[in-house]
This record gives sequence, structure tokens and C-alpha cells, in this order.
Amino acid sequence: MQRLDITGLPPVPSAAAAAFYAEWLEPAARLLASGEGLTLVFPPAGHEHSAWRLSAVQSLAREHAPARINAVASDDEAGIAAALAYLAAADGVTGQYLPLDSVGAG
Repeated sequence: MQRLDITGLPPVPSAAAAAFYAEWLEPAARLLASGEGLTLVFPPAGHEHSAWRLSAVQSLAREHAPARINAVASDDEAGIAAALAYLAAADGVTGQYLPLDSVGAG
């Protein structure tokens, strides 16, 4: 399972979505083209970012099936590592967005 850390997004949800599609869509698609699974790692953000992030991951999952793609949102490396391990072993899980915190799912 590959990992792509998404950085540099603006705080406003519409601007963040636009920046994601402009800067990160192509690198994600390129990694998915290898056929290996991918997990996007977003920085933490408020609930107002959840819809566009989930939509982006679901669209990528549909477009690149059978390659799996999921996303997590966290700045806690231990939590990210645990989520990555889970997702790598969960063959049927794709198109999911999982906000995490230091004690589990947010």
C-alpha cells in the first residue's frame, strides 16, 4: 500500500478542494495506475472539509478500480501508522475517508 501525504492546502474548504484537484489529483492517479493500493494522508481539518475529501476519494476509487484508495486525516503518526496497517490488510475497503485523532476515529 502506497502513501501520499497531502500538504499545503488552504484553510477554506472550497479553496482546499480546488488546490487538491490542481496539485494532487495527477500524482494520486499516477500512483494508482501502478495497480497498487494508495492511502492519502490529509492534515487534520474541520468537518466542513469532510464532504469534498470523501467525494474526491470515492471518485478516485471508482475511476481506478480495482486498485484501492482510501484517505485518513491526522497529524498523529502512530494513529496514521495504525490506520495504514489496517487498510493494507482490509482488502475490501476502498473509497473511504477516515478522520483520526490521537485516541481513535474522530
